[in-house]
Amino acid sequence: MYLSTLLSAAVLLITAPFTLAKQGRATYYGGNLHGGMCSFSTLPTLPSNIYGTALSGASWANSAHCGQCLSVRAPNGKRITAMVVDQCPECPKDGLDLFENAFGAIAEKQQGIVQVDWNWVQCPISGPLSVHLKSGVSPYWFSAQVVNANKGIRELQISTNGGKTWQRGLKRMEYNFFETQSGLGSNTVDARVISVDGDRVVVKNVAVRSDNVVAANRNF
Repeated sequence: MYLSTLLSAAVLLITAPFTLAKQGRATYYGGNLHGGMCSFSTLPTLPSNIYGTALSGASWANSAHCGQCLSVRAPNGKRITAMVVDQCPECPKDGLDLFENAFGAIAEKQQGIVQVDWNWVQCPISGPLSVHLKSGVSPYWFSAQVVNANKGIRELQISTNGGKTWQRGLKRMEYNFFETQSGLGSNTVDARVISVDGDRVVVKNVAVRSDNVVAANRNF
């Protein structure tokens, strides 16, 4: 009896991640990294071990999942890791529109549509994250995004006094930038990036100029 209980528990532990997974329809398209709704124009390419995907508009949550990775499993058991870089407005809730090579890695492309289950996972990224300032920023208007993070981003906070105080409440836009219409009144700021798990990374001495990209010294 004791051995039977242990075996049952082991089976539950193995299957639990996908028992609790989201389920949705997966299709594919040509892919749109730089022009996608996540606005990752400064991300040269995706890491070789990460594919790209668009996420259902019904699950978009005002770009909250941009840059997050998910583990996708097809009915045949094949599995990939994909990063959310774009939106699929017409996809049903929890549906994915995978980049073509991502779909081909888990199913025959002739199928066109497969049902998958997927979980949010930490991205297998070893390099540091970066803060990218939007074109047109100035001391009177501030807009920035986080690129290459290995976890989802919950919040971006800004300091104009070397980290003594932090400005919260920057509005996350649908196109994945955090903005304040009033500006910050400073030519240089520090940025504090907060993950969905509450981890923090500070990027110091970010010059407030158009399209500036500043790397942190680490990732989460």
